[in-house]
Amino acid sequence: MIALNARPRGVHLVTNEIVAGLGDLPELRVGLAHIFIRHTSASLTLNENASPDVRRDFETWFDVAVPEDLAWTHTLEGPDDMPAHVKASLMGPSLTLPIAGGRLALGTWQGIYLCEHRDRGGSRSLLVTLQGERGPDA
Repeated sequence: MIALNARPRGVHLVTNEIVAGLGDLPELRVGLAHIFIRHTSASLTLNENASPDVRRDFETWFDVAVPEDLAWTHTLEGPDDMPAHVKASLMGPSLTLPIAGGRLALGTWQGIYLCEHRDRGGSRSLLVTLQGERGPDA
């Protein structure tokens, strides 16, 4: 289990935090990492990690595509709650990433993002499953 600190609404690069929490990763020569977020109002995605404009553009698109001022019926937890559930469903709760040589085999410009869809979503927990072959090449 990896705990991510609470963040404001937005798209946050969390690759380094996740890798730091994967103690067995360096032992795997080849394999897969499955990363699952245990929440219904936040999501995970893999995308460009170089420009902060990408993160801002994601958030802008989310807010236009799934506005808070729609006639939502589920409003007990505030105006950002139901839109957060829809956004999380669109993005998805998990990523499955390759492992090679004891590292996540990400592309040069790829990073893992926590998409926080609530104004104050709180801390988020990730369940990570590592599968693979151990070996001297790791």
